[in-house]
Amino acid sequence: MSFLMRKQFVLVMILFAGSMLAGCSWIMPENVEVTGAKSDNKKPMAPVVVDGTRTSYADIVEKSSPAVVQITATFKRTETSTGGFELRPQLPGPRLPAQGAGSGVLVSEDGTILTNHHVIKDADKITVENSDSKVYDAEVVGSDEPSDLAVIRIKGEKFPFLKLGDSDSVRIGDIVLAIGNPLGIGQTVTSGIISAKGRRTGIGDGAFQDFLQTDAPINQGNSGGALVNVNGELIGINSQILSQFGGSIGIGFAIPSNMAKSVMDQLIKSGKVRRGMLGVNIQDVNEEIAKQFGLASPEGVIVSNVNETGAAAKAGVKRGDIITKLNGEKVEDGNFLRNKVAGTMPGTEVSLTIFRDKKEQEIKVTLDEFDLKLLPGGRNDEGGMDRTEPKQNGKLGVSVQPLTPDIASRFKVPAGVKGVVVTSVDPQGPAALTGIRPGDVIMEVNRQIVESIDDMRAAIDKSGSGGVLLLINRQGQTVFLTVRP
Repeated sequence: MSFLMRKQFVLVMILFAGSMLAGCSWIMPENVEVTGAKSDNKKPMAPVVVDGTRTSYADIVEKSSPAVVQITATFKRTETSTGGFELRPQLPGPRLPAQGAGSGVLVSEDGTILTNHHVIKDADKITVENSDSKVYDAEVVGSDEPSDLAVIRIKGEKFPFLKLGDSDSVRIGDIVLAIGNPLGIGQTVTSGIISAKGRRTGIGDGAFQDFLQTDAPINQGNSGGALVNVNGELIGINSQILSQFGGSIGIGFAIPSNMAKSVMDQLIKSGKVRRGMLGVNIQDVNEEIAKQFGLASPEGVIVSNVNETGAAAKAGVKRGDIITKLNGEKVEDGNFLRNKVAGTMPGTEVSLTIFRDKKEQEIKVTLDEFDLKLLPGGRNDEGGMDRTEPKQNGKLGVSVQPLTPDIASRFKVPAGVKGVVVTSVDPQGPAALTGIRPGDVIMEVNRQIVESIDDMRAAIDKSGSGGVLLLINRQGQTVFLTVRP
């Protein structure tokens, strides 16, 4: 190849290579310093963007991580309930006070830190270690068990902190980062998306939960840490995980920042949180309940029990009422109503739209103040239940007996409750699938009062092949359950 031809060939190859580069949608940010080039630009390297897609979250992490701290809670006793955070193992030798490690988030430059109630619960001493490995003693400003939130404070000034974002504006699918101190290994960042909103796990007392669910890996020790969006705003406080083995399986829960802010503001102002209360037990309305009560479609929540001295009872709310709206806003489910009422100050008058006798009406209720002691205790101990082999009995798959004083005492049935008591349940029957268990008292069948086995059988026979609506009393708590024979 002659010199001229070689020169032309090289020129063609250069032009060809240039055209290939021009066809790639690759963007070099303006503040990126190219290796080997002379430049006085000392700005941090911005994330490279390819085809409009972010390839790094380093700038968000750099902005957010200094505000996330490690919390060590020390307990005098050697055995303690640690909730969702990690107990540090004891070394051989003299037995030392137990220590638990969790996380927290600085939310103002004065050293105010948001964390979980279960991280600092019953702690005799709390220390905080920041990203620079500096350790501070912390004092408790206030702690709120129903929301699992706590506020602590360290002394100092001009601490790095995270601004609280608007968790109500978060959408399913939004990218988030979880920052915390899992398993005591040091600060760790994981990424994922918002998988769901408005979740309620029932873990703990299950009082006021409105979790953001995320698949960003969260483990023990992450409790109290930050869930941030791509703007570096705090949108949640990591609180719980759902796991069979204790490690992350991609189902984690964070307390929304809007709820955290409301609780934090009250704790800082008065050291406690005040909440409104209706004084009712409620449950979601399913298709069978809607059909039994003449509702066109499943909506709202049904009142399964009314506290006789509570605000709702004083206003005229009755068991069997279906609450469809609160202050004109549609009630989506029980968790929605519970959190809305709790977020309203005691003494406030609210308007309930209820469905009763196949028509709507408005009831004004002046809210009482929520008392933690009034929370139902979740699942009760089944001590003294019938341990005999369950037998299939009738359409529902249950065996029942009349409620005599002896049986009432055996199954711890509260005084004044009338009905028939379930003594055994076929584990493969329809009643078991609904959650009925020995010791439950069946008070009503399809809204008909039941005081004998004959009453129950006759009411079930009237229902034909359709669903059977039962009103159950379980150690003082009443609930509607639908069983399909």
